Amino acid sequence: MQAIQLQQPGGLDKLNVVDVAAPGEPGPGEIKVRLHASSLNFHDYAVVAGMIPTDDKRIPMSDGAGVVESVGEGVEEFAVGDAVVSTFFPYWLEGPARVGDFTTTPGDGVDGYAREQVIRPAEWFTRQPQGYSHAESSTLTTAGLTAWRALVVDGGLKAGDTVLVLGTGGVSIFALQFAKMMGARVIATTSSNEKLARLRELGAEHTINYRETPEWGKAVKALTNGEGVDHVVEIGGPGTLPQSIDAVKIGGHISLIGVLTGREGEIPTAKLMAKQAKLQGLIVGSRRHQVEMINAIEAANLKPIIDREFALTEISEAFRYQESGKHFGKICLTF
Repeated sequence: MQAIQLQQPGGLDKLNVVDVAAPGEPGPGEIKVRLHASSLNFHDYAVVAGMIPTDDKRIPMSDGAGVVESVGEGVEEFAVGDAVVSTFFPYWLEGPARVGDFTTTPGDGVDGYAREQVIRPAEWFTRQPQGYSHAESSTLTTAGLTAWRALVVDGGLKAGDTVLVLGTGGVSIFALQFAKMMGARVIATTSSNEKLARLRELGAEHTINYRETPEWGKAVKALTNGEGVDHVVEIGGPGTLPQSIDAVKIGGHISLIGVLTGREGEIPTAKLMAKQAKLQGLIVGSRRHQVEMINAIEAANLKPIIDREFALTEISEAFRYQESGKHFGKICLTF
């Protein structure tokens, strides 16, 4: 079968298309899945670009969606022909956070889903939403679930709240969609006026070009009658967090998700203390969170925004497109 392997020390020119042995039959508690799609995340980019060390010949990609081809003894949740999608933390099934690293994450600590078939424990997957394509389902594992946990699980989002989202990547677009689904108001930032228009089409009440308005935290406060927002979906890290603290209301919630501007930097701790805001770090979520998110998606008939699809063999081109920052929503691999 066809697969992608990452040659160390990494780099987009080190992603090799190879033929590897197809898996046999699943053992007890396992399922064999014919994979049809994956989606790109910043974490995947960090692995393949060599920013995060991994083993030589690692098969990348944390997200995988496909069809069950066979089931092992004792598997009752899935049957042959079921459409399934992977989970990010395979051993975090439910309850509070239990893992703080990526040693068990597909595409990082273990081989991922840039391949045609895989045998894994049944608990490593959930069902796909009804009516979703494989590409659409593959966007849920990382980006969708991160936004869901940030706003709904940790943030306790409710109708009438105000949410600030940064940029137009997968997590931010999902956060906008979930916020609107829950009856919240959204303020969104990006550096492109064309993308600002698209954000408004998706339901954002207010948009800010952060290049034209560097102190966008103050602009957000002005748009909320000086109060600030209830929730910030913070994907930038140290380069944007000071503005997010300016933007959040007293007693608000900041979900610290990304490190696009770096891994460390100066944080205005006195201002955060004065705001009495909760700064919640998080990494994706549990299998139970994913099941609950899929139930909500089906009830609301929500569909993800996919910018572009590439073939599996075009994986390097897909990551270069992600690197360009031109995308709006998710980039997918289909195979």
